[in-house]
Amino acid sequence: MHLDPLAIITAFGLIFLAELPDKTMFASLAMGTRMRPLYVWFGTSSAFIVHVAIAVGAGGLLGLLPDWIVKVVSASLFAFGAFMLLRGGGGDDDEDEEIKTVTGFWPVYTTAFMAVFISEWGDLTQITTANLAASNGAWSTAIGSAVALMSVSALALLAGRFIAKRVPLKTVQRIGGLCMLGLAIWTVTEIFV
Repeated sequence: MHLDPLAIITAFGLIFLAELPDKTMFASLAMGTRMRPLYVWFGTSSAFIVHVAIAVGAGGLLGLLPDWIVKVVSASLFAFGAFMLLRGGGGDDDEDEEIKTVTGFWPVYTTAFMAVFISEWGDLTQITTANLAASNGAWSTAIGSAVALMSVSALALLAGRFIAKRVPLKTVQRIGGLCMLGLAIWTVTEIFV
């Protein structure tokens, strides 16, 4: 195993910048306002690590998956997330109860993992990781890419927690739900473009 510091920094920089405006970052932010951020981060990070391993190991084979199927499943998950956030509860008294129902580790972890795992198939960062691994070495690329993806997720979750402390939960849920709905629509339109 040979680690090249320049290859690690290159992978980190490229993947970090590519993931910042990505829909997965916004999904992490939305989940972080509704669920325990640390649990969401474990779920998203696990999914990112799996994707980095797949990208590094399989490289060009990812292009064999039908793009429209990946986008339909991804849009469905975003739409489900929007439904869950927008369905709303009762008044302000129910808000604390709602938060308690979505803080269990495994439900939050599984939701975050699946949302990222499915939506990242064939994503720019995954393709970039595969290309970098082919030219800069597998281990260096894997480390740089994984750390970049996990860092963007952490930043999104910190922003989500910051917003949740300053804005009423009901407003945060509605905004998060609208963001998730927007991501679902965006993903569906990508099928036809």
